[in-house]
Amino acid sequence: MVITNSCEWLHRQLKALPIFKYPFCLEDLPQNGIYFFYEDGENWGHGGNLPRMVRIGTHKGNNFRSRINDHFLFNDRKMSFNQMKAAPKDRSIFRKNIGRSLLNKEKDDYLEIWEIDFTPRENRERYGHLRDIQKEKTIESEVTQILRENFSFKFIMMDSQIKRMGGTGLESSLIGTVASCAFCRPSNNWLGNYSPIQKIKESGLWLVQHLMDDEINEKDKITISNAITKTKEWVGSR
Repeated sequence: MVITNSCEWLHRQLKALPIFKYPFCLEDLPQNGIYFFYEDGENWGHGGNLPRMVRIGTHKGNNFRSRINDHFLFNDRKMSFNQMKAAPKDRSIFRKNIGRSLLNKEKDDYLEIWEIDFTPRENRERYGHLRDIQKEKTIESEVTQILRENFSFKFIMMDSQIKRMGGTGLESSLIGTVASCAFCRPSNNWLGNYSPIQKIKESGLWLVQHLMDDEINEKDKITISNAITKTKEWVGSR
């Protein structure tokens, strides 16, 4: 088998890992790691129908489970927001980007309000009166449904925050690898094609950071292979 580039290598290596799709138990996930999201209908470009990665991410602290929870919204109490409380999309840029595409697809002017981050108190006090909370809850529910029905993910365990995140961490090189692949392109029906963010449309990824970063190198490949072995053993022991 001839592997054409690092993107193909990465996709093939990750085939060995189990895939998680809602519903699943957060307790079955590690405390630290890097996740790889896949989306129904999106296939890679290296031959066959292997799903392509559409998002790669990680987290701070020992909060891998919490980060995944922020995306899939296991806790329904997070939907109890109001003018003076941030919505789930302000805790997950992934959710925010999906909502952006939904609103832009419908040419909905509420996109301007959706863009505002209501996590800072200053923004809540200044712009809270502009919010249509029922509309936001409708959008958030649609985002949750899309994530739960159309997305799945894999992960590799990695305890060191320095090694996994930021411009010098593995996350950036992983994103750079997939983003630079000329073969793995979005389908015509990909929701991200409606994103108001050009970087998302051009990359075919639900991401805007690290798209131009260097690809994984041979040292990174060894790190990834070791992490995959460790992850398989950990999952198998549970």
